[in-house]
Amino acid sequence: MNTSTDIFKLFFHHDQRLDKLPERTPNKKSDEMESTLEDFMKPDPTYSKFYLTGTDLAQERFGLNMISGYEKVIAALEKAFPDENVFTANGKATSISNAVSVLELGEVFVLAGAESTDLDIESLHIDINSNVGHLKEELKEALEDGHIVVYKEQAKDGFDLHIFSKENIYTDMFYPFQELVPDTFRFFSINGKKFRSERHFYFETWTLDRPPHGFEEVHPESVL
Repeated sequence: MNTSTDIFKLFFHHDQRLDKLPERTPNKKSDEMESTLEDFMKPDPTYSKFYLTGTDLAQERFGLNMISGYEKVIAALEKAFPDENVFTANGKATSISNAVSVLELGEVFVLAGAESTDLDIESLHIDINSNVGHLKEELKEALEDGHIVVYKEQAKDGFDLHIFSKENIYTDMFYPFQELVPDTFRFFSINGKKFRSERHFYFETWTLDRPPHGFEEVHPESVL
């Protein structure tokens, strides 16, 4: 059994609705109704979101940057997206590591395949009393343009990373993170649909070796 006291958790949630419900208009013309029916027949655009966090059980500290393998997690992210350029509100960053280090809580960096971006990144920033849900339109625009959006979010003792993407990038991240097992930490991949409460979020503090359903420990031999 792995006796590491560092825990790395990757929460994932796929097929989230990207579009917003249209306003109800009871007196639509026939051509407007036809257009609405065409829209209804199209698949709903969706996105995926991921939450990266960590726990140092020995010191009872909570936050991605609280675990000793934090820098290896960031290096794994860079390995997952080797061809993406990194941008903050201040311009192009040299790396994901550099971007995370200069961000304040609630600020974002984005990953993009292009050498430049016209996205108003600062419009995506939130304060510590807000959440990403307050910026649905801004986030929708960023995702539809193909950006991967990464928030630096407050944790109990440090910070976590909250990632949004139009594409499902789970596999891209899974294997670089898996390479860190078992020497760096114990790694749990968690289905966001099974996450019900704050108590579940901190499951490692009370039921580490018998995690809730949908909370899967990743081993070197694990396959997708």
